[in-house]
Amino acid sequence: MAGGFFAQFFSGTAKVDVDRRFERLHESISGTMSSFHKAKDKTTGGVVGLKILDPGKLEPIESRYKGLGKPGEGEIGAKITGPNIVKTLEWGTTKNGRPFVVQEFVEGTLLHSLLSAKKPLPPAKRLDLVRQAAAAIATVHKAGFVHRDICPRNFILRPDGRLILIDFGLTVPDKPVFLQPGNRIGTPNYMAPEVVRRKQADKRIDVFSFGVTAYEICTLDLPWPRGTSGSAAMTHDSPPVPIRDHWPEVPEPLANAIMACLDAEPARRPDSLDRFLGLIAKLTG
Repeated sequence: MAGGFFAQFFSGTAKVDVDRRFERLHESISGTMSSFHKAKDKTTGGVVGLKILDPGKLEPIESRYKGLGKPGEGEIGAKITGPNIVKTLEWGTTKNGRPFVVQEFVEGTLLHSLLSAKKPLPPAKRLDLVRQAAAAIATVHKAGFVHRDICPRNFILRPDGRLILIDFGLTVPDKPVFLQPGNRIGTPNYMAPEVVRRKQADKRIDVFSFGVTAYEICTLDLPWPRGTSGSAAMTHDSPPVPIRDHWPEVPEPLANAIMACLDAEPARRPDSLDRFLGLIAKLTG
């Protein structure tokens, strides 16, 4: 059943023998629902990122939207373009019925790894990364989608300083039917309270997750106690630790804007990432 479902769902190309076409250059990185390979495309000679999805793990999520015309991850990625967004090059189904996505290969360091090293960033770098992350998510929203899994693991910092949003595995169109209560999707430490409460969601869940990410960029800590399961998100209804407790010299407009993103009530958050960027527009490094 899974093969038939995904043969229709991932219809960007005919079935592809990925083992014949791509030379895998290093061991795969296993994610929750996929494996990712740095690979050489033998048809072009270019180095790409090859993402192969696990139908058994993906189908329970995607089947919720059956009949609604939801595009697949490759089609979504191809519609989201900008300087802080990974380029989606191709998508389709492998010969053995597994969905795949081909992206540009982004050299660099995962933002999660950078922050986990616990080496404080210069204030100007903190501001720059916060702005770039906000710009990336604003691009997703302007393309008509909600990301649903904004967190440092889904950003790569290139050697030239550009921050790239790299994953659209949980992204859905920005329409109420795709954001109905009951779908507890995302990374618990960055999950908006309304997702945990199983309430109707909208793009402001990304604003909240961005707020947690921005707070972490600035402080190397989280606004609530860190956890490893869904229970970690249960604390996000309570007031967060003020950002000044970790960074007393944080510029007031930046502190206020980040803390506003963390409000438990969506209506009190900035209504867009462009609005957030406007709140900190006058800040300099």
